[in-house]
Amino acid sequence: MYIAPEASASDDDSSPLPPDAAAFAAVPTMLRPALERRGFTGLTAVQSAILAADDGRRDLRITSQTGSGKTVALGFVCHRDLADPDRDGPTTLVIAPTRELAAQVNEELSWLFADVRGVRCEVVTGGTSITRERQQLHKKPTVIVGTPGRLLDHIRNGALVRKSVRQLVRDEADQMLDRGCKDERDAILQELPAARRTHLVSATFPAAVKALADRFQRDALLVAGTPAGAAHGDIEHVALKVGARDHYAVLVNLLLLAGEDRTLVFVRTREDTQALADKLAGDGFLAMPIHGELAQAQRTRTLQAFKRGTIHTLIATDVAARGLDIADVTAVVNVDPPIDAETYVHRSGRTGRAGQKGTSYMLVMKSREMRMRRLYQFAKVTPKWIGSPGAEEVLAHQLEMAQDRVEAMLSHGGTVPPAMLATAQHLLQGRDAAAVVAALLQKTAMGVRPPFEVHGARPMPAPRALAPSAAPAEHAKKHTAPAAAGSASSPALSAAAPVVAAPIATPPPAPIRRLAADQRGRAGAAPSWQKRADRAPAAGAGPSFTRFRINWGKRDGADPRRVMAHVCRRGHLESHMVGAINVQFAFTVFEVSSDAVDSFLRSAKKPDRRDPHLVIEREGSGGRG
Repeated sequence: MYIAPEASASDDDSSPLPPDAAAFAAVPTMLRPALERRGFTGLTAVQSAILAADDGRRDLRITSQTGSGKTVALGFVCHRDLADPDRDGPTTLVIAPTRELAAQVNEELSWLFADVRGVRCEVVTGGTSITRERQQLHKKPTVIVGTPGRLLDHIRNGALVRKSVRQLVRDEADQMLDRGCKDERDAILQELPAARRTHLVSATFPAAVKALADRFQRDALLVAGTPAGAAHGDIEHVALKVGARDHYAVLVNLLLLAGEDRTLVFVRTREDTQALADKLAGDGFLAMPIHGELAQAQRTRTLQAFKRGTIHTLIATDVAARGLDIADVTAVVNVDPPIDAETYVHRSGRTGRAGQKGTSYMLVMKSREMRMRRLYQFAKVTPKWIGSPGAEEVLAHQLEMAQDRVEAMLSHGGTVPPAMLATAQHLLQGRDAAAVVAALLQKTAMGVRPPFEVHGARPMPAPRALAPSAAPAEHAKKHTAPAAAGSASSPALSAAAPVVAAPIATPPPAPIRRLAADQRGRAGAAPSWQKRADRAPAAGAGPSFTRFRINWGKRDGADPRRVMAHVCRRGHLESHMVGAINVQFAFTVFEVSSDAVDSFLRSAKKPDRRDPHLVIEREGSGGRG
């Protein structure tokens, strides 16, 4: 049954509405201030449908597109049975399949119920302190959100008093079925009072989930914010045709096109998340992995870094990313294809949330094209099939962005430090001005690394017409400074002077040298994997070295000095036995004298007492992509 979204008066709505609250006429009075503070100007389809359909008695199955506000709609349902002055425990339990989703649901309900007197929300999940959680449960929170295993632990040890529970909610019901939570789910249901409402929330309701729901829901009503299977109108679906060996090259080009926008990348396994994140970090991208085996503290830090924009790319598995609600994710990239249409719907739903636009890319090899076409058909979306972005397209886009940034900076009219003006005058002496500007644009536009050439890349787009800058004479006067003392003035440039296309010489790379034994471990050590003739030591010049990798990088505070101390302590080495140390964003590569490798391996393979999460492995022996 599809319930159309239409407003209806709430049972407890008897107060006059201010003009700016007209959009919330059907919302319970106690929840309106929270919505207004949050910046809501209206309700989504599923939220309106819930207010129209919920009678306070029937069990509900709530479904709508991802990112359409189902959690707030759930709050509209749960508010009815929150008040119970005689309760000994919570009145509402919400079960979520993952820790991240549980934390997000708790956060949403907490701000929504902030003005409801006596109502407090708490979250309990695996991977956190069970003692601290028991202390929080002793304070009798009204709403508890948790993962199945941890909720069952608290029920069995008596910390969670369940006789006051009036409502049970299972969020992401289809995902919970996939994760095999049957035993915990059945045990929780047996422990709860029979006189309760039971609600299911999910973006999709496949047949298996419906059959399961029929077992423990009574006279359930399906409330859909959008018709079942309707395509998400804010997401553009793009299928990129790639060669069998071009996946990484195409991903790099997409990330270069995205710039500082948030991008979520999906791969199949947790090993793939770490390998791909390490590879991207080695190429200069701010990327981190997230998967189910990460410690909860690290998962939390990773998500917070992604939300703050400290990192721009998150490499995830389906399980780890399910239910993530992160604003401004502009693109989802399916490096590995999803297993089915429902998984694709959930993946793509991480973008285009809350009315924002997003793009879902799928990297499709020719051998899998027919399978992917069927998947799109089952997902009820019509993708755009195009070639992959090539180096020329990426460079053209980067140049346009660099031009926009420079023009915005010049039009701002801020004060330029005299030292910079003096340097600019020096660079212009004896050089063509257009060549100097072109070199600076090249440096500004290039980003973290050059784009890849891709076989069969789509045609180069037409270049944007370059408009002349406004008021060039006034702009030149504003930013002209006298030449530094002792230097000749550079010739004035006429606004009408022709632009001469001059070749830009790329400076040769700085020579790479090995550090002396007493310098090893200091900043500036050459990357050990850079094989160049001038790096190879002459015969008899010194010992050979073997490369190792440790999962400790700049993001976690690693520096050459600290890595040196850890390696020497853990591997029982003297400092002269450690070669070059190269600290990357997510990991560090270091060298150990080949004479000490066997004893170092025996010592390093044992977990470190101080930092048991740090793993050392021989470079090239793991699953790097």
